[in-house]
Amino acid sequence: MADDVAAKRASGASAREITAATTVVGVMGDPITHSLSPSIHNSAFEALSLDWVCVAFPTPASEAVAAVRGMVALGIVGMSVTMPNKEAVIEALDVLSDDAGQLHAVNCIVARDGRTKGLNTDGDGFVAGLRHDFGVTPEGMRCAVIGAGGAARSVILALARSGATEVGVINRTSDKAHAAAQLADVATVANAAFISECDLVINATSLGMVDTAATPCEPDLLRRGQLVVDLIYSPAQTRWLAEAKQRGASTANGLSMLVHQAAVAFREWTGHEAPVDVMTAAVQSRLAKE
Repeated sequence: MADDVAAKRASGASAREITAATTVVGVMGDPITHSLSPSIHNSAFEALSLDWVCVAFPTPASEAVAAVRGMVALGIVGMSVTMPNKEAVIEALDVLSDDAGQLHAVNCIVARDGRTKGLNTDGDGFVAGLRHDFGVTPEGMRCAVIGAGGAARSVILALARSGATEVGVINRTSDKAHAAAQLADVATVANAAFISECDLVINATSLGMVDTAATPCEPDLLRRGQLVVDLIYSPAQTRWLAEAKQRGASTANGLSMLVHQAAVAFREWTGHEAPVDVMTAAVQSRLAKE
């Protein structure tokens, strides 16, 4: 029995008994078996002795609306939302946060008193992670964001709100870059050369995750004095980050954003501040086994 409990704790699963009184939250997506959300949240529930549990719900986009209505009917009080459901769930929600409305994407649902609210915690999580893990705030910084998809858009909005003086959006498709840049007055479409002028450079594309030789920009554009962030967290160090480090830049992967966006959801669901160090250790343990 002791070995079973230890194994559960190491995996991020709860070692506590789940009863009929346990409060349930979840994560929905398709596919979903790879999700780290249960490990992250269950470790936090256990650390704070909360009788809560997080489980995964395989949910194709065609069933997203029904799933939201079902969570209310079943008394599920919170839901993390991942692909392909970030837009699909919106139809079923009663209200959206400002960020979720601007981004037209939801990654967190709070269900309370029979009503549902959709939030997007990615941007707040990114900025909170910079502050907590690296002692960095975007205020007064020139920033480059590579990519124009959902993650990039949330980061652009958060950087602008946090006082960045300029955010250059660099993307292969100019139409998407222009659309992303319209999210904030300080955001503009930029070319790759702008990267060398920036204090903070963020890769918000998937380049380097599957094709480990790929980089989102020429490494020679990176330099000493920059903070270079890759939102990819597996592998923990992409070739791009390694190249940046060789050129004297400070580097960070996407683990910080992953944990801190979950911490925002945790606070919205429970009313408690999240134990981010415990959550980080849980996800590191899980990734080490993969």
